[in-house]
Amino acid sequence: MTDDERRRDCGAFWDTIHGTLAHILWGDRTWMSRFSGWAKPDAGMKDSPRLIDDYTAQSVARIEADRGIESWAAGVTDAWLADDLVWSSGATGRELRGPREFLVAHFFNHQTHHRGQAHALITNASQKTGGTDLFVLLDGPR
Repeated sequence: MTDDERRRDCGAFWDTIHGTLAHILWGDRTWMSRFSGWAKPDAGMKDSPRLIDDYTAQSVARIEADRGIESWAAGVTDAWLADDLVWSSGATGRELRGPREFLVAHFFNHQTHHRGQAHALITNASQKTGGTDLFVLLDGPR
């Protein structure tokens, strides 16, 4: 897919394929800053589609984020999940509190929601995405 195709305004919530993918990364970094002390993105939510302008750099950052999320998830305990998280929300402009187990579910649901949008935009651009069924990607049911 060309850079022009990735940046074509498709009328999506985050406008473009590139913007949607950047927003997912922004959301992951934002939540991981709360969950695990990662650096919070410099951009606010409205600027998240422009988090990383270069697609290659964005792809590398995505791979690094996924590795970091996997490492963090491997260390999550029931005790950690049972506690609340308190954070300052830029979206609401106030301090919020919520159960970590719910917020972790939201974290992954946010990814799933926007990845679905990206998939629809990519297929609408007549591009192949390959297999997406988890049971196939994980070598079948266990």
